[in-house]
Amino acid sequence: MNYEDVLDFLFSALPMYHRIGGPAYKSNLDTTIRMDDYFGNPHHSFISIHIAGTNGKGSVSHMLASVLQSAGYKTGLYTSPHLVDFRERIRVNGKMIDKDFITAFVNDNKSLIREMNPSFFEMTVALAFLFFRHEKVDVAVIETGMGGRLDSTNIIRPEVSVITNIGYDHMQFLGDTLEKIAGEKAGIIKEKVPVVIGESAEMTDKVFSDKAAEMNAGIYFADKRYAAQKINEPGNGQLYNILKNNKTFIDALYTDLTGDFQAMNIVTVFQVIEILKDKMNITTESLTKGLGSVKSVTGLMGRWEVIRRGPLVICDTGHNYDGLKHTIAQLLRINSKTLHIIIGFVSDKDISGILSLFPARARYYFTRADIPRAMDQEMLMKKAADYSLKGDSYGTVYQAYLSALGYASEEDLIFIGGSTFIVADLLLSISDDKQKGEDSVRV
Repeated sequence: MNYEDVLDFLFSALPMYHRIGGPAYKSNLDTTIRMDDYFGNPHHSFISIHIAGTNGKGSVSHMLASVLQSAGYKTGLYTSPHLVDFRERIRVNGKMIDKDFITAFVNDNKSLIREMNPSFFEMTVALAFLFFRHEKVDVAVIETGMGGRLDSTNIIRPEVSVITNIGYDHMQFLGDTLEKIAGEKAGIIKEKVPVVIGESAEMTDKVFSDKAAEMNAGIYFADKRYAAQKINEPGNGQLYNILKNNKTFIDALYTDLTGDFQAMNIVTVFQVIEILKDKMNITTESLTKGLGSVKSVTGLMGRWEVIRRGPLVICDTGHNYDGLKHTIAQLLRINSKTLHIIIGFVSDKDISGILSLFPARARYYFTRADIPRAMDQEMLMKKAADYSLKGDSYGTVYQAYLSALGYASEEDLIFIGGSTFIVADLLLSISDDKQKGEDSVRV
């Protein structure tokens, strides 16, 4: 099989949670452990940092990878899902995994894949760890998929574990209370491995503290030690004053990441780096340089990403109540003549609370992503009407986007979101247009 054949095989033959949902979920690590043993436990060849949480874990992972690379370490980065290119999931020093490596991996292990029948995620984790060993990385930043305790990445023993925050998401698998969800995420806490909690909360702090005590692991609540106070947005980025123990630590820290939610992610990163400094050579200069160039170093996309101006077009991958609450609050602070919102969701998510967050004054474009799990756009439009959200429905994200551009004036604001896959479809369509030389819809 060539690379295109391999991709078709991966997406069609292996159960993929982000496409089909529950049938791809496994309630144990048996296959992951078997595959890891088969390949000689590649994760033993590099040190790692493990990131879990409901929101922010992708941004924190990319931030840490950028800082570590700025400090001179050859850095692997494993994240999910991808937006435009499958290879986004596996990077070394910001460069995506080679197509030839993926092709050889699948062709060389066809019999193993048929025998073990791994999920898409299980296979991808094995591929990532093998590639990191092959590239002889010094350190790898590993983001969990959905949970923690039963996540395929949870075979590593990291230098530090990180749990960004806890919110309601994937409740059919992780539990229907914050305490239960926290318990699943806390499953990444290892014996005598320090753990950083990005965002403390009354309902979940005890869950983490109890688990850390059980595992003899030091626990650090980042927001009780650090704070990031936003100064302004100098173009495509943000400036923060960083406080440590309520005293100024760094003035006017620049990051190329936008979105108000990044303040908490930055706080988390500072606490993680403080712990890592005991074992790794990470200077304040490396820290500030890394945070100032996250997108250019690691290729992070889809987090409060400005697509164009005149009209202003912003997309964001926030897809649960807590994530969208911050995104919509920031949207509503932007002065615009008319707000256009392109939204879609997955069908297995309870969106009743989420829809209540959206403003009735906006013009809506209801759509669906090109995945089996996507909620039908007509059904979404009917549900949204119960919350006085009015607009039209579109069969594809790009159709909705072109329609919004047609209606919008230069003083308007267009937002695209609701689901990671809505943003992925948009960015993929724009990428395809650029390759064809059809840039008329972008600035």
